[in-house]
Amino acid sequence: MSDPTGRGVFLSFEGIDGSGKSTQARLLAEALRATGREVVLTREPGGSPGAEEIRALVLQGDPDRWSAETEILLFTAARRDHLERTIRPALARGAVVICDRFADSTRMYQGLSRGNLRGVVDQLHALMIGVEPDLTVLIDMDPEVGLARAKGRQGVEERFEDFGADLQRRMRAGFLSLAGEFPERFRVIDGARSPEAVAGDVLAVVGGALASV
Repeated sequence: MSDPTGRGVFLSFEGIDGSGKSTQARLLAEALRATGREVVLTREPGGSPGAEEIRALVLQGDPDRWSAETEILLFTAARRDHLERTIRPALARGAVVICDRFADSTRMYQGLSRGNLRGVVDQLHALMIGVEPDLTVLIDMDPEVGLARAKGRQGVEERFEDFGADLQRRMRAGFLSLAGEFPERFRVIDGARSPEAVAGDVLAVVGGALASV
C-alpha cells in the first residue's frame, strides 16, 4: 500500500480533458461493486464537502482568474481535506478508492503546463499529502478530439478547457512523460476506442493489480 495506515487499494484515473477517464472510473466502480467489493468513487478537485467548495472556485470563471501558484495552493488544500475525510477512512476499512484525477493532474496543469512549477507541486505534495495511488490508469486521447468532447459537454466547469488546444497538447505530452517517470505505477490505455473496449482493458489491468495486493 502507498498509505501505511490503510488496508484498501487506491486507484486513480488521469488524462486530458475529454479523454473519457470519468466514464471509465464509473464503469470500473460498477464492475468491482458487482464482485462484492466496497468501492468509493470520488473525484478531484472535490470528493469532500470542503474540497467541493474549492472545486467551484478553481473550475469556474475566467481562465486568468487565478495564477498557477494560487491554483497549486487551492488544489493542495482541497486534496488535503479530501484525503482526511474521504480517502484515508475508506482505505482504512479496506475499500477500493477510485479517484477521478489526483496529484498527477496538479503536476501537469499547474506544475508543468502553466509554468515551471513542478518542483513546488512536489514539495507541497510531500509536505501536506504524502500519498500516491497504488495504480494510475492514464487514458490517452488525441488532444483535438478530447477538447471537442469536453467543450461539447457545455457545462459550467470549463475554465481549463478555455485555455485551448495548445494546453491540451502539452498536457498529453506531459502525462505520457509522467507515465515514463513512474512506470511501476502508471498503465497507459488507448482511449480512442469504444467505451466498452477501453473498459475491458481497464478491468484487466486493475484486476491484475488487485490480485497482487
